Amino acid sequence: MKTKLFFITLIITTTMLSQTKELPYYELPEASKTFTAGTVAARQVDALGFRFYHATDGLTEADLVYKPSDSVRTTGETVKHIYELSIIVLNSTLKQENVKDNTVLDFEAQRSAALNNLKQAADILRVSEDISEFEIIFGSSRIPFWNNINGPIADSIWHCGQIASFRRITGNPISPKVNHFSGKVKQD
Repeated sequence: MKTKLFFITLIITTTMLSQTKELPYYELPEASKTFTAGTVAARQVDALGFRFYHATDGLTEADLVYKPSDSVRTTGETVKHIYELSIIVLNSTLKQENVKDNTVLDFEAQRSAALNNLKQAADILRVSEDISEFEIIFGSSRIPFWNNINGPIADSIWHCGQIASFRRITGNPISPKVNHFSGKVKQD
């Protein structure tokens, strides 16, 4: 019975780890050989994706409900906020209007969607000749790409730091194998 339980646990753990590594941004993609507005903007989105991946990897239910005070979002609410910001970044690269979506997603679905949104946006930016064409669209308002940098992208990076701090407080810190400078994860 113990052997059977061990193998079931091993299979579930292996499956979860393989699913996690299938998401983008376990490590940063190879840096572009050329510097253009598009490759630099893409790298900034890639860096956000890498930080978000590791800030949210292995969060527990206790982590998701944690907040240091009543005036602060929970970690789960912060993940949802980053997911919503990722939609704004993606929509600008798709040249689509931002509209309110009331779809309810659980944590794993929000995390997966945010990472895939960021990857798709970065891939579009990376090959772009002119990123000024990627405006943020709210109804009849068209906001320049600059606002993506100081708005949704910078805000999301800020919030990844909050998630990292909160999870450290709950006793579940980010793996020390993650190197944010190199964008790599140290292998044993």
